[in-house]
Amino acid sequence: MRVAIVGTSGAVGQEFLRVLAERNFPLDDLVLFGSSRSAGSVYEFKGKKYTVKELKHNDDFKGVDIAFTSAGASISKEFAADITKYGAVMIDNSSAFRMDADVPLVVPECNAEDALNRPRGIIANPNCTTIMMVVVLQPLEKISHIKRIHVASYQAASGAGAAAMAELEQQYREVLDNKPVTVNKFAYQLAYNVIPQIDVFTDNGYTKEEMKMFNETKKIMHSDVNCSAMCVRVPSLRSHSEAVWIETEKPISVEQAREAFEKGEGIQLMDDPANKKYPMPLFLAGKDDVYVGRIRKDLACENGLTLWLVGDQIKKGAALNAVQIAEYLIKVGNVK
Repeated sequence: MRVAIVGTSGAVGQEFLRVLAERNFPLDDLVLFGSSRSAGSVYEFKGKKYTVKELKHNDDFKGVDIAFTSAGASISKEFAADITKYGAVMIDNSSAFRMDADVPLVVPECNAEDALNRPRGIIANPNCTTIMMVVVLQPLEKISHIKRIHVASYQAASGAGAAAMAELEQQYREVLDNKPVTVNKFAYQLAYNVIPQIDVFTDNGYTKEEMKMFNETKKIMHSDVNCSAMCVRVPSLRSHSEAVWIETEKPISVEQAREAFEKGEGIQLMDDPANKKYPMPLFLAGKDDVYVGRIRKDLACENGLTLWLVGDQIKKGAALNAVQIAEYLIKVGNVK
């Protein structure tokens, strides 16, 4: 099993290395790719050092079985043909192919089988906020069809990359030292602030991030569900949070929801408000699962439930989800 990582030096690329090691992924050889700036960098994986190669239009992917790509949509589009030319499965973490009809969009807890039908050799990893939400909603969908979703996301600086995390830390130091605040990665200062915009606005007033949740949820869940999202950048370092309101065809009790979450794959129930136990991003960085709490009936909707969830979006929302897709393909014997 020969595995490639494209975009090794980025936050998600580094997470790929950690997740592959943590899960003892069955690989025999590892090939790392990056930009001309990253080429020559050396990373250690399971005690062995690997040098990053510059990503070029050539035959470097010959013999590669699985390629995890996380270098941005434009790079994924430009190099997809090179990556898949010799039969490698390209599991892409960008937005490049997510809504293409001939590219499966996969969250293993929800629709793993979709990964088996990939005419172009590409499987798309969904947006991080969508991944975390559908993992939690899938067990409820099995009880009663979800008709409507309203969600407000509270997204950490890490969603904008490693440089954004560093900038947030720098901003806090600058504010406390009464120095001018550095603002490069965000539209405004994020320290001591929240910014109600992630990605650019579309013609309907929603941002691209919010429209990803609308479109991707339908595709992953094979559903006509409509999802109205408000995505907000908050000054936490890592792990995204979401407040979710759902309306189902038949009422689902809080007890039914709790039982479904306890049995659900990739979910941890953390819901003990009497003892102030509920998910918080500060404590859940580096965790594999999505944590859910504050489960209650929606007072404004007869067939409604509302809940709070938190997950590490670099891990489950990106690298881990992609690795789980690859693990599924290996399990069912569907690589090359």
